[in-house]
Amino acid sequence: MRITDLLKKQGISLGVAPKTKREAIDMLVALHEKCGNLSDTAAYKEGILAREDMGTTAIGMEVAIPHAKSEAVKAPALTAITVPGGVDYDSPDGAPCKLIFMIAATTDGDVHLEVLARLMQMLMHEDFTAKLKAAKTADEFLKVIDDQETAQFPEEAAAPAAEKKDGFRVLAVTACPTGIAHTYMAAEALAKAGDAMGITIKVETNGSGGAKNVLTAEEIANCDGIIIAADKNVETARFDGKPVLSTKVADGIHKPEELINKIINGEVGVFHSDKKADASASAGGDESFGRKLYKHLMNGVSHMLPFVVAGGIFIAIAFLIDTFAGNAGSSSFGSVNEVAAWFKTIGGLAFNLMVPILAGFIAMSIADRPGLLVGLVGGFMATSGSTFFNPGAIGFNDIISGMFGDILDGKVDFATAFAQATEKADQIAVVPSGFLGGLLAGFLGGFFMLLIEKMCANFPRALEGIKPVLIYPLLGLGGIAVIMNAINPIMGIINNGMNSALVAMSETEGLMIPLCALLAGMMAIDMGGPFNKAAYVFATGMLSFQTDAAYQIMAAVMIGGMVPPIAIALSTTIFRNRWTLEERRNAPVNYIMGLSFITEGAIPYAAGHPLQVIPSCIVGSAAAGALSALFGCKLMAPHGGVFVFATMQGTWMFYILALLVGSVLGMLMLALLKKPIKE
Repeated sequence: MRITDLLKKQGISLGVAPKTKREAIDMLVALHEKCGNLSDTAAYKEGILAREDMGTTAIGMEVAIPHAKSEAVKAPALTAITVPGGVDYDSPDGAPCKLIFMIAATTDGDVHLEVLARLMQMLMHEDFTAKLKAAKTADEFLKVIDDQETAQFPEEAAAPAAEKKDGFRVLAVTACPTGIAHTYMAAEALAKAGDAMGITIKVETNGSGGAKNVLTAEEIANCDGIIIAADKNVETARFDGKPVLSTKVADGIHKPEELINKIINGEVGVFHSDKKADASASAGGDESFGRKLYKHLMNGVSHMLPFVVAGGIFIAIAFLIDTFAGNAGSSSFGSVNEVAAWFKTIGGLAFNLMVPILAGFIAMSIADRPGLLVGLVGGFMATSGSTFFNPGAIGFNDIISGMFGDILDGKVDFATAFAQATEKADQIAVVPSGFLGGLLAGFLGGFFMLLIEKMCANFPRALEGIKPVLIYPLLGLGGIAVIMNAINPIMGIINNGMNSALVAMSETEGLMIPLCALLAGMMAIDMGGPFNKAAYVFATGMLSFQTDAAYQIMAAVMIGGMVPPIAIALSTTIFRNRWTLEERRNAPVNYIMGLSFITEGAIPYAAGHPLQVIPSCIVGSAAAGALSALFGCKLMAPHGGVFVFATMQGTWMFYILALLVGSVLGMLMLALLKKPIKE
């Protein structure tokens, strides 16, 4: 094991000035923590201090090598500092130490002894230690070590080249439900970590525009392992027989070094694909049932969002056109002007597909392709309100049309036709179960299809070819028809109850404002995580009601997601002494991300200062959501930020005011919680 395999650039700090031995130890331990080498910093530090109590680890010649074996160490690693002014380290020769290495070793094996022996042999060369003390950059420091190690142990130099594989050592796939921010942030974090660690890595992104930088079969065959950092299901059958680590997309952003180290150190199990359960396979460890359900849901949401966004914006444009045409007071508002009616119709078509697409891709996530049919049909039945007595969800308009058609054709007289229509009407119970029914259709249909596949698993081999094209579709369609006809009346009542409750809340003073404040605040809790997604999915689902209450909720949720990045950007601009130079340099893009309704721009700041940033953003977002409801702001478009403000019904100026108040409030609270820092 070479020294350069254990020492990262982030683990090197040159030209520091600790005043005491304890302060030097703190610096070296902090470097280990920064590199992600430790699972428990305090426990590892205790081990270092316990070793120092047994006797100093200074070896003379202005060098010290503190070391400890600890269960808190994830993988063997080194950190190093140079101290030009020297620090008293109880050295046996009495000289202050100017070069200090710290070894972190795992409890299995004697890696620390091997590293210690190797370092001791190299540090015996005075010109080598002199070059290390004089190094100006971490790259130069590492090169001095690499050159000395190659010259002193030439028999090892050719070994890595002989074992080197073509392609990339580590591969990764990143994906988030919306396929916008988290997907690419995780990809960037993994790529940067790989570069810093000297590990060749390639990352495939499953974003909103489709898969990019796709992994090839040759790359997969030659890699050491694959990291899947995703909050929705990705295609995994291609990784059969390779070590695969499956985790959250957030871990790809915050723990890239840890994930890469697990692959490199062989801590990940080999993944074996099962065609039936491939979509929900948990490689590299068992996922909880709740986690699997969340990924299935997010797979449906990610495919549904384009229909909601595009359809919502088209409907909003229709209202905007009718407003400009002077038709705002009309009972057919949004459809009076011919151009407005065209936009509203097309937007409505996209909206009508929202629930079937959601249900279809939830079911497909659970049961692969056979699940798509049952999900789509189940979702469509949820929106139509199909029941056993009325499977086609025939409405009263159809009955009346049929009645007059029979009279005009001379088939029956008026009295008979009216009696027949009345009899049909008595049997009708068209109560669409909507968004909630679609969710149930997706999950129940997907698991029902898995059950069918298991029941058919022992069919004769000759029938394998017709199972996916005949047996699965027939049984699945029949099953989902029975399921949805049975649950639609119940879910329809719940759906109508929710709609009525929302309308009542909007008409009752004091109820809608707290609800909007709560949902807006949820958008800032984890900025793209489960709380954020729960609020957003609820708001977009309510849009299917196409009521003022639903539009008010959508406005509050969007403004809640816009506040965090803007509040942070304002803070870095006005309260500059609270932030580092790098944080200030990266902040201006948050103005754009916030105005575009991309909450994820706040994540790096929340990760670095969670106790200050998250509460401030929650308060700012909740205040903005409450003001939005107070001003009666209604938004039909579920995405777009400032670019869709003009589509609001005459309230966009108040909406901007609510956004400004919430952002400033978040900035001021952040200024109170976060103290000034020294550069």
